[in-house]
Amino acid sequence: MKFNKHLEEIKTYEAGKPIELVVREFGIDPKDIVKLASNENPYGCSQKVKDAVSAVISKMALYPDDSMIKLKDALSSRYEVAKENIIIGSGSDQIIEFAIHAKADKSSKVLVNSVTFAMYEIYAKHVGAQIIKTSSRHHDLEEFYKLYVEEKPSIIFLCTPNNPTGDALDAKELFDFIAKIDSETLVVVDGAYMEYGAYKDETKKVNPEELIAKFENVLYLGTFSKAYGLGGMRVGYGIADSKIINELYKLRPPFNITTLSLEAATVALSDEVFVHECIANNFLEMKRYEEFAKKQKIDIINSYTNFVTLCLNDSQNSTNIADELLKKGMIVRNLSGYGMNAIRVTVGTPEQNSRLFKLLLELL
Repeated sequence: MKFNKHLEEIKTYEAGKPIELVVREFGIDPKDIVKLASNENPYGCSQKVKDAVSAVISKMALYPDDSMIKLKDALSSRYEVAKENIIIGSGSDQIIEFAIHAKADKSSKVLVNSVTFAMYEIYAKHVGAQIIKTSSRHHDLEEFYKLYVEEKPSIIFLCTPNNPTGDALDAKELFDFIAKIDSETLVVVDGAYMEYGAYKDETKKVNPEELIAKFENVLYLGTFSKAYGLGGMRVGYGIADSKIINELYKLRPPFNITTLSLEAATVALSDEVFVHECIANNFLEMKRYEEFAKKQKIDIINSYTNFVTLCLNDSQNSTNIADELLKKGMIVRNLSGYGMNAIRVTVGTPEQNSRLFKLLLELL
């Protein structure tokens, strides 16, 4: 059977190994496995969310409210934007897919950072678009602009804070960059980790209301999978000018978010105390990673997220270390596929982090 030729160029995205797979492969007791590979909130979701989801379980036989009005109202109030400026997706990556299908085709170019979220490239290749990458590991906006002028891309993706490195753009510099881009080019600002970046440094905070008020060609992305502890519920959102949202809606399948997910996300957004505590704990524990890296003479990228990237020495191999950790029930992300001799580690609970440090000391 023949398939579309451009699919031959696509490498399947590999998500972090699930605990269940490690149990099957290595015969490790599930309670002895720690997953620090997918940047989930190690504290889970709030009790208010659990109670709310339990209360709507009886509605599982019915289709969800496809208007998603409760969640849109909550997001509208949080960001001070109109409901017409919001689209909800099954994770923010579904909205990335909508954006690419709405704007790009085989004649298009998509500009991304050299090291960034892999799904930008994968979705672009779905439509046969050409990928243009910067040479810099961090987002270098001067290089982005140079490539923009030379290549004239249909879409530019800016991930801030960036996954998988953890660095973040200054908000003013981001706005200054977008101001130089023509209105026919879609600029996607992926703020999946923005709650963390804004907490650590106010200058990194990107306000969606200000963004879409100034620019009609920008799509801001957010998610409930990180700070809100709802990775398993798969809820993301996009905020943009209503003209963009209307076009994306043409690609949205009906009932793309479950009843339980909608309820969980709506309640999670209201529990600011829980989210604040999780983020504060995250950066307290991150200091331990910074101290560990300094003692072990390992480079660590200054992170504005809930993960750290440990860049290993030439005498160390990220693939070997990640594999050895896996055998001991510790799941981290090997970044060799991004051309980096590094591992990305979700900042876990104090107990989880202590266990990782002990294992790393044995391996290093």
